[in-house]
Amino acid sequence: MSELEALEQRALAELQVCADEAALRAWNTHYLKGELDRAVKMVGSLPPAERPIYGKRANEVKKKLNEAYETAAAAEKERALERSLTSDALDVTLPGRPARRGRLHVSTQTLRSIYAIFADLGFQIYRSSEVEDDETNFGLLNMPEHHPARDMWDTFHTTKPGVLLRTHTSPGQIHVMRELCPQPIRVILPGMCYRYEAITMRSEIMFHQVEGLAIGERVTMADLKGTLIAFARRLFGDQRKVRIRSSYFPFTEPSIEVDMDCIVCSGEGCGLCKRSGWLEILGAGMVHPVVLRNGGYDPERFSGFAFGMGPERIAMLTYAIDDIRQFWSNDLRFLQQFGA
Repeated sequence: MSELEALEQRALAELQVCADEAALRAWNTHYLKGELDRAVKMVGSLPPAERPIYGKRANEVKKKLNEAYETAAAAEKERALERSLTSDALDVTLPGRPARRGRLHVSTQTLRSIYAIFADLGFQIYRSSEVEDDETNFGLLNMPEHHPARDMWDTFHTTKPGVLLRTHTSPGQIHVMRELCPQPIRVILPGMCYRYEAITMRSEIMFHQVEGLAIGERVTMADLKGTLIAFARRLFGDQRKVRIRSSYFPFTEPSIEVDMDCIVCSGEGCGLCKRSGWLEILGAGMVHPVVLRNGGYDPERFSGFAFGMGPERIAMLTYAIDDIRQFWSNDLRFLQQFGA
């Protein structure tokens, strides 16, 4: 016990004369990690009756020395700061470090360009939920249960039966029709979609999509064609050529796919367009009568067209990006190329 008392007094006395941080570190190593540890370990060599008293006193000394060290270290830190402020000149008139300017994500830039073009064409923006029920995502879009067209979309299902992450923005058509019926409609429906697919250079499990919907009493395929050609030329340039091909979508009839001459090779054929000279930019068609009826519109009186496009795909065409995974990698080297 007398050795513990002597250790405590000696350690506190030496702590008082530590003049800088280096001396404090040396004190800490010598006493707290050296002599005091050895003193605590001596409890095993004592008679059993003396061990509790010695152990208790050793812990008290250890606690007291630790607290004294923390106090001395904090005081030395304050003294070091004071010495730095008084010895080093500080010119408060010097300019600070410039803040790095942020940028809009390339997907956001592309979406805003799409919004602006369709706003000029008279379309409004309508948003719907990313979580849908099976009936709205498939059934009301002319894909009843067990319909083979459902295999076109690999779906993320939730733990609640019948609830899923939407595979496309097309369910928004039902929402907007039921909300606005029987008024004419001219809207775009942007948002995120989710599909359970293998992640590759050309496919991702999440991506943006922009749906378009126009309904009225005299809407024709010619209106659809004119709208899409105007959009492509506004976005990619007046010199662009547009090609329309027949296709199939369960919620449109007739259905088409729209291609544009390759912006890299101008239709001559290159690796980006797979030597075809054409790039697919969107799918579209006249709204199926079943979908019109499910939305509350009489297909005998009303008709409409719908289209869907992927902003990431459009950005890939615009900037010749060859890997869709770059959009979600958060790699600043990639993102900083698109200043805005």
